[in-house]
Amino acid sequence: MKEIKVFTSSTCPYCTSVKEYFKEKGIDYEELNVSSDPEARKELMSQGFMGVPVIIIDGEAMVGFDKEKLDEIFK
Repeated sequence: MKEIKVFTSSTCPYCTSVKEYFKEKGIDYEELNVSSDPEARKELMSQGFMGVPVIIIDGEAMVGFDKEKLDEIFK
């Protein structure tokens, strides 16, 4: 089982797409909403990212929602 963190914001449509993708696939993940969680925002910025979504799978970061890449990882 992969460890997955998803950095999101409340107004990001791509973040919603990422969450729907994982829900459809039945994949568990930890959501960190940078809009409502200042610690999540600090963590995201400390890793050099300024935008969302950022998906971290077993320590590897992916910026944005790339369905094809996710399909490859979770086939």
